[in-house]
Amino acid sequence: MAAKKPSWYIFLMTQTAKDLLRRVETWPQEDQEELWEMVRAIEARRTGLYVLSGDEQAAIEAARGSKVASDEKVRAFWERFGIA
Repeated sequence: MAAKKPSWYIFLMTQTAKDLLRRVETWPQEDQEELWEMVRAIEARRTGLYVLSGDEQAAIEAARGSKVASDEKVRAFWERFGIA
């Protein structure tokens, strides 16, 4: 178990994060989006919960509507590999 960090360390890290976020506001949009993707990955690792982005949700909905494979075939595929 990691040792508890002193309160001044927590303050400095919090202030460092705030300073970073202020600088991020000046970055180009594509750089901010890249940072957001990294933050989402870290949050997923920490919480065990991955939240889909809007683009990922749209891609899933498009795939569901494409009828390349029926729901039954997809379910059988996952069951064959012991995932479903």
